[in-house]
Amino acid sequence: MSTRLTYHGAASYEIVGPTHRILIDPFLTGNDLAPCGPDDFETPDVILVSHAAVDHYGDTPAIAKRTGAPVICDAAVRAKLIDDGVDADQITPTTWGIVVEVAGIVVRPVECHHWSMATLSDGRTVIGNPIAFIFETEPGVRIYHYGDTCIFDMRLIGELYKPTVGLLGCTLPRELSYLIPGPGTFLTGTESTPSAANSGLNCRAPSASARSSTPTAPTRRPTAKSKKASACRTKASG
Repeated sequence: MSTRLTYHGAASYEIVGPTHRILIDPFLTGNDLAPCGPDDFETPDVILVSHAAVDHYGDTPAIAKRTGAPVICDAAVRAKLIDDGVDADQITPTTWGIVVEVAGIVVRPVECHHWSMATLSDGRTVIGNPIAFIFETEPGVRIYHYGDTCIFDMRLIGELYKPTVGLLGCTLPRELSYLIPGPGTFLTGTESTPSAANSGLNCRAPSASARSSTPTAPTRRPTAKSKKASACRTKASG
């Protein structure tokens, strides 16, 4: 199998299969964990955005406008992208159960439990439905990315779709907690990535996708372009 996954911190991945390049939740600018920036990517075949939170929406508009890549997302992300200058014809809104094919890639949106909210330039608030994604990059590699979710019974997803790789985030990284406005403090979740992967999904959870459940020092972004080009690259196995 030749599929390769590059982890960019938070919930961001670039996934390169034999025939397609897929970018998910590209939060790079302002993310000290990201080994690259929004101008370092080749043109993706599709950008998947799980919801409108800044640590998932991230640099989507900049990458979409520079590359012309299509975006699959929920209604709130669509409204925010158009507000940020992305051509509406590049965006395909969807929700759980509405399967979408873009550039030969079949993307299955499935259930997750979170929220998707954005504020537009005129002050309006838009609300959408957060999305988890399932897609195949090649025979034997079926990837499940759920963006953000609280605990729910995932056994049906495992039984129906049988993902082989799970990109599972279990809480906001503590080093990014400054992004959350207001007086409250977001605390880490109670479920680890391995336990989420084994809660009926029966898939492999790459360790790079685990969000820290204990405080950790932030990893600084490499400054050398050669480091950016090769950082955090791992090969998927089923």
